[in-house]
Amino acid sequence: MPWAWIVRVALVVVLAWVLVLVAAWLGQRALIYHPDISDPEPPADAEEAALRTGDGLELTAWRFPPTGADREAAVMVLPGNAGNRGGRAELGRSLAGAGFTALLVDYRGYGGNPGSPTEDGLHQDALAAWDLLREDFEADRIILFGESLGSGVAARLDAETGPAGLVFRSPFTSLAAAGSEHYPLLPVDLLLRDRYPVVEHLERGSGPVVVVYAADDEVVSAEQSLEVAAAAEEAGRRVTAVEVEAEGHNDFVLGAGPDVIGAVEALADGLDLTA
Repeated sequence: MPWAWIVRVALVVVLAWVLVLVAAWLGQRALIYHPDISDPEPPADAEEAALRTGDGLELTAWRFPPTGADREAAVMVLPGNAGNRGGRAELGRSLAGAGFTALLVDYRGYGGNPGSPTEDGLHQDALAAWDLLREDFEADRIILFGESLGSGVAARLDAETGPAGLVFRSPFTSLAAAGSEHYPLLPVDLLLRDRYPVVEHLERGSGPVVVVYAADDEVVSAEQSLEVAAAAEEAGRRVTAVEVEAEGHNDFVLGAGPDVIGAVEALADGLDLTA
């Protein structure tokens, strides 16, 4: 009798665990992507830009022309997994004030754009944004700014296009590594369909890399971001790490504060991206 009870309990536990894994597999993209689907009105100092992806989607982005001394250089902002361009207007405005043309990308499924986000889909969106900027700028006058999940998008685009340099804000080494920190009891590496292997992509690029991070980032640990910096250095890339005193992942100073803008300016100054 005790053995029969033990077997029944074991079967229930196994079944429950299987159900958890199935639910995680089926619902993983809802856990990864948190789009604000509203279509924000562009602020007076920005203009709407139309992107057409290779798989036929029409996306809307915002372009902030330079208001400071024009560097004749552009920064492509590839955002994280939540919100939309409306919440990043101050970042675009501050980059414009530093003399850059700033393009705030919204992925498919975000900010009124059609489609649903996936790793390959976001890469298509980034390529469309790259093609738009290349109409006005040479590749060596475009900086990629990847925010959190957007660091994975930026790293892949960098490996394929060769921009002037990369600025990562709160990057992880891979989505699997970041996910494992939050869900230690799940086999995240086995379950993930979208993987964003930042470190792997870094090995195929050559430009300088800036890593901006915060010690108190509760979403992407400082350890993860510093591992990205170390991996970039091991790949032979010039690396600068910038620690920002912030109260968490979504603190304004980590998203668009003076240290962040200063990191982009320092990278551009090192590349002599002046008019």
